[in-house]
Amino acid sequence: MNLVITMSRRYGTGASLIAKELSERLDIPVYDKAYIENELNDDDFSREAEFIRQLADQPCIILGRCASEILKDRPNVFNVYVSADKEDRIQRIMKKESLDYESAKSLLEKNDRERERFNLEHTGRVWGDVNHYHMILDTSRLGVENCADILMKYFERIDVI
Repeated sequence: MNLVITMSRRYGTGASLIAKELSERLDIPVYDKAYIENELNDDDFSREAEFIRQLADQPCIILGRCASEILKDRPNVFNVYVSADKEDRIQRIMKKESLDYESAKSLLEKNDRERERFNLEHTGRVWGDVNHYHMILDTSRLGVENCADILMKYFERIDVI
């Protein structure tokens, strides 16, 4: 298996839980913003993009960081976008971060603005445009716990795992 999964998401969708579950089932690592920034110790996007390309030489899951765009020319890359209703996201953030409703809503909106800006600045594309993903998973409709199952069944069906 030489599968690389990129997972773009809105804040509070539960995408990191899906990635963790897939990581365990597929026995491949997950790389996120914290890991990448820790390894590079700077915020030079060209260095980050090169690092992501190196990570993708082996099977892995990459959360965010414009990885779907950085790796768009690689045939073994599968791009997923994870979404959820705003209210569900707020509730998930309230629980995870122990915040009240208004604080969670404010954090969500701030995070979404930052992700949107980061994506537009580094790719020139609108964040969340469905044309850039192979699959979109709505955790409000499907449930976080079902999304890893859906992806696993799909990967088995197309014979990549």
